[in-house]
Amino acid sequence: MAYKVKLNAFEGPFDLLVYLIENARMSIYDIRVSEITTQYIEYLNEMQRLDVNIASEFMVLAAELIELKSKMLLPHAPVSEDGTYEDDPRSELVAKLLEYKRFKAISEMLRSREEENRRIYTKPQEDISEFTDSPDEVLTLSMPQFAAAFNLFIEKKKKVQLIQDHYQRIERQKISAEQRAGFIKSLFVLNGSEAVDTGRVVPFNDLVPDKNDKYDMALSFTAMLEMIKQRRLTAQQASLFAEIFVRATERLNKEENDNDQQTLD
Repeated sequence: MAYKVKLNAFEGPFDLLVYLIENARMSIYDIRVSEITTQYIEYLNEMQRLDVNIASEFMVLAAELIELKSKMLLPHAPVSEDGTYEDDPRSELVAKLLEYKRFKAISEMLRSREEENRRIYTKPQEDISEFTDSPDEVLTLSMPQFAAAFNLFIEKKKKVQLIQDHYQRIERQKISAEQRAGFIKSLFVLNGSEAVDTGRVVPFNDLVPDKNDKYDMALSFTAMLEMIKQRRLTAQQASLFAEIFVRATERLNKEENDNDQQTLD
C-alpha cells in the first residue's frame, strides 16, 4: 500500500510521531513499530527532498525507532502468567509519548487561558484615600430632634402618595408633520368645494392651532418648509422678523383635483 506524505509544521519529533500514530488509528499502548518507523523515515526523506532543514532531534528519534524495530524482530522474552511480555521494548517509548501528550495538553490549556486573558481589560486602581482617610461624620441629634426629623419625612411621603393617588399626569399626544401638513392644506380649500384657492394668502400665525405651544409653532414651521420644498406652497416675508404670508401653488391644487378624480373612479 502506497503511503502519501503530507508535510505539516510539527513542533518536534514526538509531535510528528503522535500525529502518525493517531493518523494510522493505532493504540498508543500497541504501536506497530515497523509501520510507524517506515512512515517516519519517509517523512524525513520527503523533507530532505524538499531541502527542508531537519533538526537533530528528528534524526535521534529516527535512530531510536530503527533500534526498536530491530528489537521487535528478535525473539521475545517468555510470556508472563497474565499473557503479556515481561519486557516489552515499546514500554519506554509509550511512556515518553504519554508524557509528551500530557505536557502538550497542558500547554494548549495555558495558551487558551492566555488568549482569554488578552481579551480582559482591567481598570487601573484609583486613589480613594480622599474618602478612606477622612474621619466619619457623625450626626449628633437629640432624641426629640431625631423624632421630629423622622415625622417630617413621614409627612412628606404621605403627601407624595396622596398626590399620586388623586392626580394623574396626562401628556398631550404629539401629532406628526404629515398631519400638520394636512391641516395647512385644508386652510386653502374653497368653501363648498374640494378645489384649492391659489389666490388666498394666509399668515403664518393661522397655520398654528395653539399659538402658546412652542411645539405647535415649531411643527407648523417645519411642515411649511417641507411643503415649500415640495413646491406645494410659496412664502413671502417683507423684512426680517416680519409676518410670513403663505400661498398655495398649482401643484397643491392639482393634487386635490387628482384626489377627487381617483375618488370618482
